[in-house]
Amino acid sequence: MAVEMASRSQVLVEEKSGVRILTLNRPKQLNALSFQMISRLLQLCLAYEEDPSVKLVILKGLGRAFCAGGDVAAVVRDIKQGNWRLGANYFSDEYILNYVMATYSKPQVSILNGIVMGGGAGVSVHGRFRIATENTVFAMPETALGLFPDIGASYFLSRLPGFFGEYVGLTGARLDGAEMLTCGLATHFVPSKRLTALEADLCRVGSSDPTFASTILDAYTQKPRLKQQSAYRRLDVIDRCFSRRTVEEIISALEREATQEADGWISATILSLKKASPASLKISLRSIREGRLQGVGQCLIREYRMVCHVLKGEISKDFVEGCRAILVDKDKNPKWEPRRLEDMKDSMVEKYFTRVEEEGEWEDLKLPARKNLPAIAISKL
Repeated sequence: MAVEMASRSQVLVEEKSGVRILTLNRPKQLNALSFQMISRLLQLCLAYEEDPSVKLVILKGLGRAFCAGGDVAAVVRDIKQGNWRLGANYFSDEYILNYVMATYSKPQVSILNGIVMGGGAGVSVHGRFRIATENTVFAMPETALGLFPDIGASYFLSRLPGFFGEYVGLTGARLDGAEMLTCGLATHFVPSKRLTALEADLCRVGSSDPTFASTILDAYTQKPRLKQQSAYRRLDVIDRCFSRRTVEEIISALEREATQEADGWISATILSLKKASPASLKISLRSIREGRLQGVGQCLIREYRMVCHVLKGEISKDFVEGCRAILVDKDKNPKWEPRRLEDMKDSMVEKYFTRVEEEGEWEDLKLPARKNLPAIAISKL
């Protein structure tokens, strides 16, 4: 019962005629997704899809974050107690939620008025409408934690312009609302002071046809200017460097660019790559590259294999070490193993993409059958 109470208090529900407003409510934890929150969101999304009176779902976060990611600290506790399978259950439910949102038959509007990272992107970017504001900070910081951009990120990062997805996914670079809108991670940009009025207008939507929500959003959206030092203005450099075949070649290409012009942005990019887990960088690059040619379901099934290998820790234990250094002890000095990119061999990378050999039945991710899909959902498959 306590678990049920927690899941209800951690996701607040408001009903306004045909609209359901879901508010992530763990503000002290920056709305990091607990197991209960994921289960509750999945339960609600599936129920609303079956309920003809529900026309639109709005998702937002309480406090200064939309959602700062998955609750990985809880997963690491499970691994340390010798129970990586509990962590696998967490990711399995999370990826099923991502898949349901990606193939949802009703419009989902996510209001990203604050921090959106990792798992927070998973519960928003797959939905139909994503509203950025001047307070939005987006990042996929997984390579600094010994993880990789999961939650279907290999699907949406690989579809950003040029090789911008590789840049965002490998470096953990932070994007603001204007950059999210320009690259396509957000669909609209609305100043935060207008969100209350926007929400009130959206609550009057009487149809699940997305053109109705779209018309309202278009009336509020603005075209913010990209800041002068925005990475998106460096797309030519990003495409030259991040199109390379290997992580080592990407870093060499960036170092060559750095010798041609003194640019703080290039040196910061090189530094973030050199601080990240070598194992994470290599599996992340391959994952995004494979994602370009796969549907969203295939991406999630592959990412689930990858995350199970990460949790099991047989090839590398960087996830536990990264969480220790960044989230627990906060010394920001992880001891990666393998320590160097060249020590992370192709044969080691390959293992992350294979089925998990395990005592007791390990199974690939089973995605739920989806019916009556709108054309936009079918196009993702």
